[in-house]
Amino acid sequence: MQLKLKIWRQATPEQQGCLEDYQLSGVSPEMSFLEMLDLLNEQLTMAGQTPVEFDHDCREGICGSCNLMINGQAHGPQQRTSTCQLYMRNFHDGDTVVVEPWRAQAFPIVKDLVVDRSAFDRIVAAGGFISVKAGSAPEANSIPVAPDRSQTAFDYATCIGCGACVAACPNASASLFTAAKVAHLAFLPQGHPERQQRVLKMTQQMAAEGFGDCSNHGECQAVCPKGISIDAIATMRREYIKTIL
Repeated sequence: MQLKLKIWRQATPEQQGCLEDYQLSGVSPEMSFLEMLDLLNEQLTMAGQTPVEFDHDCREGICGSCNLMINGQAHGPQQRTSTCQLYMRNFHDGDTVVVEPWRAQAFPIVKDLVVDRSAFDRIVAAGGFISVKAGSAPEANSIPVAPDRSQTAFDYATCIGCGACVAACPNASASLFTAAKVAHLAFLPQGHPERQQRVLKMTQQMAAEGFGDCSNHGECQAVCPKGISIDAIATMRREYIKTIL
C-alpha cells in the first residue's frame, strides 16, 4: 500500500508544532500501525532526516504507552484496540492518515507524538493502592467475594492508563481512569479499610493536575481499548458522596 501521512512534528515543548506531509510506500496490510511508523522512520533515517518520536513499549496492548490520535480518533478506527494492536488492513491504498499526540493541558507534549502522562502516576500515588500490611497471600477462597463483584473489579483493573479517555473527552477529564482505579479496589474487601481516604485523595489530585470535569459525554467509554464502562464513574461518585457526608 501507499499512504499519505500527515504527522505532528514538534521539536521541543516550547516550539510551535505543525503537521508535516510524508509519502510512504511498501506498507503491508499485515503491519501494525507502529511497524508502519518504524518503516517511515527507517526511510527518514536513510535520507538523513530526523525520525518521528513516538511512545511504545510492550506492543502487546498491555502497557498503554502507544497513545496516538489517528484520524481524529484515539487509538484509531477499530474499537477496543490500542494503537500497537491496530493493523494496516484497517486502511486502504492511497488513504491519508493524520497522526497527532493526545491533546490535553495535563498531558504536555514532549516531542512530536510523545506526551508526558506522569499526571496519571501522581493520581495513583495519591491513593490508588492498598497500604495495610496483610502478611503473606491468603488462601484464595478464605475471603468470600461474590462472582459479579469480583468480575466487575477485574474489568476495572484492566485499565492500562493510556489516556485515551482524556484525549477523547471534550473536557479532557480523567474521570474514567481515576474511577477505574477507585472502583476496582472498592469492590474488593481488601480495599475497604482505605476506601474513604482513597477516593478523596485521588479525586483531589486529579483536579490538581488540571483535568476537566466529567459531563457524561461517554466518549471515554467509546475509545477505551479495554472497554471500561462509565459505570465506574458512577461508583466513584457514590464513594465520594458517602465519604464527604
